[in-house]
Amino acid sequence: MKFLITSIFIFLGFIVKAQDSYLTGKVTDNEGAALSGATVYVLDGKTGTTTDLDGNYRLDLEQGTYTLEVSYVGYEVNSQQITISAGENVLNVTLNPGVSLGEVLIVSGSKKAEKITESPSTVVAISAKQIEDYAGNPAELISRQKGIDYFRAGIATPAFNIRGFNSNFNSKNLQVVDDRLSTLIATGLPMGPLTTTIKEDTEQIEVILGPNATLYGPNAHNGLINTITKDPRKYEGTTIAANAGVNSDGNGYYSGRLRFAKKLSDKWAVKATGEYTKATEYKYADSVYIDRKDANGNPGVDGVKEAYEEFELDNDVRFLKTELSAYFSPKKGTDIIATYGHSNSTYLAPTNVGRNQIVDWRISFMQLRYKTKNFFAQAYYTTSKTDDTYAIDERTKQYYRGIDAGLSHEEASGDFSYASGAKFIDDSRRWNAEAQYYNTFGKLDLVAGVQWQLDKANSQGTYLLDEDEDDFINLSQIGGYAHLTYDLGGGFEILGAARIDNHEIYGTNFIPKFGIMKEVNSGAFRLTYGQGIAAPTILNLYGNLFSGLILGNSDGFTLTDGSKVESQNVEKVNSFEVGYRGNLSKKLYTDINAYYNINKDFLSPVTVVGVATQRGDTPMSEVQDGYAFYNGLVATYINFGEVHTYGADLSFTYNFSPKVSMNFNYSYFDYSFDEDDENNDFNNDGEVNFLDFLVNAPKNKFGLGLNYNGGKFFGSVFSRWVEEYNYFSSFQIASETLPGYSYRGLPIIENAPSGDSYNYGPLGGFLTFDLNFGYHVSDTLTLSFAAVNLFNTEMREFTAAPPTGGLYTIQATIQLD
Repeated sequence: MKFLITSIFIFLGFIVKAQDSYLTGKVTDNEGAALSGATVYVLDGKTGTTTDLDGNYRLDLEQGTYTLEVSYVGYEVNSQQITISAGENVLNVTLNPGVSLGEVLIVSGSKKAEKITESPSTVVAISAKQIEDYAGNPAELISRQKGIDYFRAGIATPAFNIRGFNSNFNSKNLQVVDDRLSTLIATGLPMGPLTTTIKEDTEQIEVILGPNATLYGPNAHNGLINTITKDPRKYEGTTIAANAGVNSDGNGYYSGRLRFAKKLSDKWAVKATGEYTKATEYKYADSVYIDRKDANGNPGVDGVKEAYEEFELDNDVRFLKTELSAYFSPKKGTDIIATYGHSNSTYLAPTNVGRNQIVDWRISFMQLRYKTKNFFAQAYYTTSKTDDTYAIDERTKQYYRGIDAGLSHEEASGDFSYASGAKFIDDSRRWNAEAQYYNTFGKLDLVAGVQWQLDKANSQGTYLLDEDEDDFINLSQIGGYAHLTYDLGGGFEILGAARIDNHEIYGTNFIPKFGIMKEVNSGAFRLTYGQGIAAPTILNLYGNLFSGLILGNSDGFTLTDGSKVESQNVEKVNSFEVGYRGNLSKKLYTDINAYYNINKDFLSPVTVVGVATQRGDTPMSEVQDGYAFYNGLVATYINFGEVHTYGADLSFTYNFSPKVSMNFNYSYFDYSFDEDDENNDFNNDGEVNFLDFLVNAPKNKFGLGLNYNGGKFFGSVFSRWVEEYNYFSSFQIASETLPGYSYRGLPIIENAPSGDSYNYGPLGGFLTFDLNFGYHVSDTLTLSFAAVNLFNTEMREFTAAPPTGGLYTIQATIQLD
């Protein structure tokens, strides 16, 4: 630890020689209008940037001769040689309309700026302009991308999944903001609605399809979503935005946001953002099934569970977010960036055992970043706090237990209703540090770094195996990575990357990646092999839910027959992928990939393993709170089996003109497993079938959009079709009737109760339309409108969540210099 911290400070103190030359300019169209978001890329140095709102750009370059390529969707690529001398060099570029779809500049694929066609990963990117022009939640723009399963679990909780194995508690997709992990500490879930970043401060969203663990570590397993915020020196000014809307139930949606950014001098710049959003969720109350008993302990009507609405359901949604950043440049080419962020959120969140009432969940972070041409280092501290969040399902059941025992409503609805473990308290912290070096040595590009993390989880004994506010579960891990690409000439480039991670519970893992890319005149082919790991979360390892009925599996269990349940380890995926990105013609651009994944040692959902005598070396009577009731009966998480997944994603974009374009995407997904391998029999029913793996993904889906972007008016219409599919996640079930099959010991029957939940039938099976349009009234004011599910199509996208109805919002944006 001491060595690592010392090394980081040495990194921070090592300042390379400042750049004494740089290139600036402005990119415009042939009518003189600024092109915001145009890509300015140096082919020789493989570095680049994008233009700001006024079309301006700046690149720090050493003196010498370069080939500069400037591109923008719908315009010809402008390529020319430039010679950089000492000091400022100015090059203004005019682009002519009509033939090329241009290039997008990304950083997620290799942790350095590169054209999207040159990336060894499958990446989709959403630009600042797309986000600015969209009047709704920018997460909706993710639904328009290929290869992504997108879900609206209500107004507040959009979510996504990539390449299968979705659940109501999915930690297999990593979320990152400005190189900072944006995941909850104890559960590993993406922060999603809890994030502190507002849409007006978002420069680009990049989504990686498939594993990218060599650079980002555990849980960049199925995919990664990377949000990049705006630099105040590039995006100056004050932005004021306000939304008003209504959903199909007539419930309101209101949001106000503010961004201020100012370059104070050549060395200093600052920015501040804030948001307050208030809404009312769709009208929906989930069913809670309870085996009622009378005061004498006798079962209710025929001993059958009865359905009750969620107790004291609160449909209010509230978000408060703020971020503050200071940028200091002691010399050209060197930045020190300090950022603080905070959010306070209240909303309804679906889980695999009903919904959680998220109440005043506070996220805070402090981040310090250091950047030079060849070095990057950072340290950041994240906290997660809530005092009153609770599981609605369990609180509802406990309330009626009290009523059945003769308590009054006042007595049963107070502290008693939380007595069985419904309340979740969180007071967790995380420390992270990273140091990275990147450089080019002739034809070799190198990115190498080290990352360290210390999790300090605390639930005050409410859902983890800790005891009180002073008892933290401490887990540390460290990882190192190297990512090398070599230019073989003739358009060929090879990739070799590797990562070594060490975690104090599940040990050391080696994660390799290899690839070869071939550039052609209008695009590039790629063939890659990569490995990823999905790591057990602190909840998987140290969970303690419902008085110890569900326990984490960090140490394994000994059952009454003497057999062992092994401690949980990482799940591994080996991924093979081939793809092409580029122009098929002057107006037609495509991105196609096909993949084959081998998933081993699958991380199971919670499952009953039997009656245990010990957890590790500790007797169950000492670890299980409700031992007097359960007598060692335990549910936990295990590793099992092997399943193969495969599929393809493709997208086409056709430019009718610089102002009008059409895009189409399609994704196919399927899986296979060995029915004769008894290790695949997760539910121990003597038969290996689809109910052991719970892949939970549609086989086919597509999207089709038409876009217009004129000088003043802009808009798009997008249609999305998702094939019907069956879905299972712990207590949650959404399936057609399957004669002869059972789930959790009960027959699978559509539109009928199923254990502790109701089976409304399969998810998907819908075609919806979204619409957005707007008008730039002036350089200062823009008015826009967005409709999600325009025709209010009846559909269900997720379990433990309301059917997704229409949501209609208007937005006014004021941009001041």
